[in-house]
Amino acid sequence: MVQLRIIFLGTSSSVPTIERSLPSIAIMRGNELLLFDAGEGTQRQMVKSGLGFNRKTKIFITHFHGDHIVGLLGILQTMSMLNRDKSLDIYGPKGIIGFLRHNIRYLKFGLTFEINVNEVKEGIVAKEKDYVVKACLAEHSIRTYSYLLEEFDRPGVFYPEKALKLGIPKGILWSKLQNGESIKLKDKIITPDEVLGPRRPGRKIGISGDTRPNTKLTKFFSNSDVIIFDSTYGDEYSDKAKENLHSTSVEAAQLAKDAGANLLILTHFSARYEDVNNLVSQALKIHPNVIAASDQLVIDVPYRD
Repeated sequence: MVQLRIIFLGTSSSVPTIERSLPSIAIMRGNELLLFDAGEGTQRQMVKSGLGFNRKTKIFITHFHGDHIVGLLGILQTMSMLNRDKSLDIYGPKGIIGFLRHNIRYLKFGLTFEINVNEVKEGIVAKEKDYVVKACLAEHSIRTYSYLLEEFDRPGVFYPEKALKLGIPKGILWSKLQNGESIKLKDKIITPDEVLGPRRPGRKIGISGDTRPNTKLTKFFSNSDVIIFDSTYGDEYSDKAKENLHSTSVEAAQLAKDAGANLLILTHFSARYEDVNNLVSQALKIHPNVIAASDQLVIDVPYRD
């Protein structure tokens, strides 16, 4: 069992407000931090949320608008000033390598750690033992990617009575089978399916970045546990959403409904909205499970079973 927690660090759009910082979403998966976008001041929000600066970390940038990337430089400098010693993986659109190289040189700060910078293409962009992060081109005014954190299926429920019936002693052999490994007992190979139930699905979290809704993203986010989606405007500004290549809360809700998502979280709100309750109300007419993100909101994502 791995805890999966979403922490919203910034939930405004391009203009910050007293209550909302610029866009950044943190996902804590166990002890690993996955950070999606880094608006100006994200490092302060990280301090406020207690995330820390010297843990295993991956940073994913959706696009090169300033409200989504300028804070990356501050994060790197803060990490260095705190003597980070772990390598850092950074992912972003083509040009991310040059952006970092030139700005680090111009700002004249040295890094105390190694950075591994990766230019993103559609498909799997990061892979670990039990999850992947995928990218999909979004629809915005510049090249922009949406991301999907997708865990692999977990082994099924372990049945001790089946293991005992097969003569498998309690201990490390049980543990291996529970982790989906085959074992050898008295010259006989015993496979996990002999003592486990059906495999259980992992969790899926979709993060839209700035985008218009479309069928490609609907498919990309299919059956997500959580979709976090651009909701810059209410339905009354649908024309402006189309003009500026953003989404309304109603459009976000329709995409989440079509994708079969369990929970929709609205974010990236225009500074014109001091109160976003109306945007949530509009979305709830389409999708039954909708909430609005706010800075420092924490959401735990349970396993489906």
